[in-house]
Amino acid sequence: MKQEKDVQPIRDRATIEEMKKALIKYCSYRDYVLFTLGINVGLRVSDILKLQVKDVRGKTHIQLREQKTKKVSRFYLPAPLRELLEDYTKELSSEAYLFPSRKGDKPISTTQAYRILNKAGSMIDLEAVGTHTMRKTFGYHYYKRTKDVATLMEIFNHSAPSITKRYIGITQDEIDKSLEDFML
Repeated sequence: MKQEKDVQPIRDRATIEEMKKALIKYCSYRDYVLFTLGINVGLRVSDILKLQVKDVRGKTHIQLREQKTKKVSRFYLPAPLRELLEDYTKELSSEAYLFPSRKGDKPISTTQAYRILNKAGSMIDLEAVGTHTMRKTFGYHYYKRTKDVATLMEIFNHSAPSITKRYIGITQDEIDKSLEDFML
C-alpha cells in the first residue's frame, strides 16, 4: 500500500508566488491556471478537472454538482481570477475541458494533476504537496483572513468546525503557537 503524504496548505504568499512561477517555468500555463483556480475557489481537484470552458467563461460563479458529496454548490470567481480565465480560454471551444489532457479529448487525470503539483513543488523545495494542497491553501488563507470557520465549513461541506480546522492545519498551528514560549 502506498504511503500517504501529509499534504499541507502553502502558508505564506511568497511560497505561493514561487509555486506559480515554477508551474509556468517547469510545467505549463495550463498547470499555472489549474493551481491558481484551485487556491482561489476551494474546489476539490476532482471537480476542477471536470470543468469545461462554458462553466467559467463570462461567469461570476462556478456552479456544479460536487462529485464527492453530490451537492450542488456555487463557488465565487473573484475579478482577477475571471480575467485570468478569460485570457486562458479565449482560444478554446466552449465545449472543451478547462484542463485538457494532451492525450485524447479528456481532461487531465487527478494523478497527472498530482504529478504536476509535485514537480513544481520539488523545483522550489516544497514538500508535502498534493492535489489537496490547493483546497487546503484556499481554506488556510480564507480562515486566516476572516477567522470565519462557520462559512469555511459551509464552503467545504464539512460537518463540524473541528474537521475544517484540522483539514487546513489550523489546529496544529494553534497548538504550536500556544507552546512557542512554554518552557518549564
